[in-house]
Amino acid sequence: MPILKVGIIGAGEVAQVIHLPTLILLSHLYEIISICDISAQTALHCATKFHIPHHTTNPDDIINNAAVDVVFILTSDEYHAVYAVAALRAHKNIMIEKPLTLSLPAAQQILAAERESQGRVFVGYMRRYAPSFTGAFLREVASIPKIMYARVRDMSGPNTFFVSQSGTFQVKATDIPASAGEKRERLLDGLYHEAFPGAEEITDEMKKYCRFLGSLGSHDLSLMRETLGVPESVGGVSVNDPFYSAIFKYGTFAVTYESGIDGVAEFDAHLAVYGEKKRVEIRYDTPYVKGLPIKVRVEEVNEYGEKQTREIVSSYEDAYTAELTQMYKCFVEGEPIKTTAEDAVQDLRLYDAMYSKWRNDSPV
Repeated sequence: MPILKVGIIGAGEVAQVIHLPTLILLSHLYEIISICDISAQTALHCATKFHIPHHTTNPDDIINNAAVDVVFILTSDEYHAVYAVAALRAHKNIMIEKPLTLSLPAAQQILAAERESQGRVFVGYMRRYAPSFTGAFLREVASIPKIMYARVRDMSGPNTFFVSQSGTFQVKATDIPASAGEKRERLLDGLYHEAFPGAEEITDEMKKYCRFLGSLGSHDLSLMRETLGVPESVGGVSVNDPFYSAIFKYGTFAVTYESGIDGVAEFDAHLAVYGEKKRVEIRYDTPYVKGLPIKVRVEEVNEYGEKQTREIVSSYEDAYTAELTQMYKCFVEGEPIKTTAEDAVQDLRLYDAMYSKWRNDSPV
């Protein structure tokens, strides 16, 4: 089987802690041939540490490199659409970390570029590729005759606590040019105005809500969609940075979503589905420490009327390894992509419904 040549744009935390080590361990499928970062210091560090033959600060060096088969877009969210469109116009396959982008108009630009491209888009919703999700969890949920209620929770704790113990020894850049910050703010400002059209002022509260849904929210709501489908409506939202919640209506049942970041080193991310006589929960641990199992817990009433509890681990393979293994099959063997750009657009539509509910609700 061919080894896909990878070019990476963005060498920050998610690259150093997750994707570079995972790609190295999948060397029978991928070879990293070039890496780009706005920081020359960071690009050099990653090239040296991970034995990458070429490094640059110019994304065009990745996008226009004829040897690159797949472009990994691992930059901060505001650059996703810019580099995705450019890579698709160069007919590259792209792996873009979630979120696809922060606004529907920007997402439509990506979709339009993909329609004209020989390349395809794979969005990095890694939780949806975890073997315990695709295996035990979805299987057990399917056996519930009628869903009565569901809960989505993601209280992730301080990220630096887990990253510092990941063994990846991440290096922070100190040489980012001032002009880069100005460009970043321009891009973000445009995305905020697209996400909140008609707003007289883009407040800090709006900005934080938008960034939060693009970070933690995109994991949780995408997982909810695959399990339960797209909600019919948003019943209510609470915006209280750094904690956010919502109620989604699904016709015969409702889903409670709650998420936030505090200083307690406890990674509590799970999706639980309730039936009349059966509860099924999948619980994710931090992805920044390899080897932690993703567990499925089942509580049900057995044939004797007794409470019965089971815990299932479908595999100890981490979600990122499973994700990139599947991506290889999509790009090389032509298997359909589950987490397409069109799929990711459904999250952005859901965010818009949440923004609308928040902004239109009257105070008590």
